[in-house]
Amino acid sequence: FTRGAVADVEAVRELPRLPDTADELIALATAQGVGEEAIYLQARATETRVRSMDLSDYRILAFATHGLVSGELSGLGEPALVFTPPETGTEADDGLLTASEIATLKLDADWVILSACNTAAADGTLGAEGLSGMAKAFFYAGARALLVSHWAVNSEAAVAITTGMLGEMADNPDIGRAEALRRSMLAMMETEGKDHFAHPMFCAPFVVVGEGGATTYQ
Repeated sequence: FTRGAVADVEAVRELPRLPDTADELIALATAQGVGEEAIYLQARATETRVRSMDLSDYRILAFATHGLVSGELSGLGEPALVFTPPETGTEADDGLLTASEIATLKLDADWVILSACNTAAADGTLGAEGLSGMAKAFFYAGARALLVSHWAVNSEAAVAITTGMLGEMADNPDIGRAEALRRSMLAMMETEGKDHFAHPMFCAPFVVVGEGGATTYQ
């Protein structure tokens, strides 16, 4: 779907909506005591905005969206996060923030939470190892730890895991990111009325990579 370096925004626009992500991001912000001004949804959630913001001031960044692997859409040669596409695609904004574009961001983040499918995937080159795509790009950009997924995720489970994880860290500031993830997974598996969440397929995709210990956020 690419024309040179620009994606076909119609192909991006045809991807299914993810209605749970708005509530997820609001809950994550609430857990950290962050106001609405730091939450970017729908028309505010654009590639242009992400690439133009000074992200170095943020200790935690959370993205809840589609994660694409190389080849998932025709012509896509590297992993990408999906944002609200513009009316007309340009090199600056075609609705896809690719791994190579992520690597150009200037981050100083203790944690980047990627609530999306396949964010631990390889970079798309033949024989590439896992974590060599989007994860490597975020580390190169300045992230110290990531929450990533090894395969497709269930949207409802992703909401429960990420919000529970930050809730655990807010309530127990001495625990590390990996321990917060473990506790959130266990809590989700025991959710009343959600017996299906006990199956490991719902929590197993997620893993913390990088610095998994405790961090005090200022």
